Amino acid sequence: MSKRSPFKYFKTSPEIIRLAVMMYVRFPLSLRNVEDLLHERGVDVSHETVRFWWHRFGPMFAGEIRKRRIEGRKSSRWRWHLDEMFVKINGEQHYLWRAIDHEGEVLESFVTKRRDKKAALKFLKKALKKHGRAEVLVTDKRRSYGAARKDLGVADRQETDRWLNNRAENSHLPFRRRERAMQRFRRMRSLQKFGAVHASVSNHFNLERSLSSRAIFKLNRAAALAEWRGLGAA
Repeated sequence: MSKRSPFKYFKTSPEIIRLAVMMYVRFPLSLRNVEDLLHERGVDVSHETVRFWWHRFGPMFAGEIRKRRIEGRKSSRWRWHLDEMFVKINGEQHYLWRAIDHEGEVLESFVTKRRDKKAALKFLKKALKKHGRAEVLVTDKRRSYGAARKDLGVADRQETDRWLNNRAENSHLPFRRRERAMQRFRRMRSLQKFGAVHASVSNHFNLERSLSSRAIFKLNRAAALAEWRGLGAA
């Protein structure tokens, strides 16, 4: 039995929907910016349509990317970098916890109102359940990490030296640029949803261009784009 296409009842072609979602999530563009860029390409849609496409298909695309990347990856042998970002929702401070592997890929994102042991424990449980146990956990010196690790039985795997967590700090920059373009968030649910989707899309197009030649980079970029164009295919 063939899989039903998720684009079945949409008049717009899947190629345009994928392009709109990619531009909105991957680049620091507003909904109206995406509308204008599509209009220049001869596609007449409103920014509210782009919003609907992102909410409908963004999590689906991100789920497919995560599934493909997790399969066959032995992340338990890797070094994880754990850190949290300050994010305001309607003027109230919240925390976006993120786990980054040694290659700069975002493994997990989790939003909480507090930055205590309970929040750290929920975040670590979620990450460990999905990706297995890491060989080393690199964190800052917050006591909430140490308390959570003791409860999970991984207290001997932590490293907290001053400059070791630069990998996690640098990984926040793309999300910060995207956050400014969106003019903040209104709800925790929206932040959690966008954080997870943005992480998957960033991982997919993270080609480490500084570590390869121009020719190899172009091949990797073409492969990533071709894989993106196949997401959601029946």
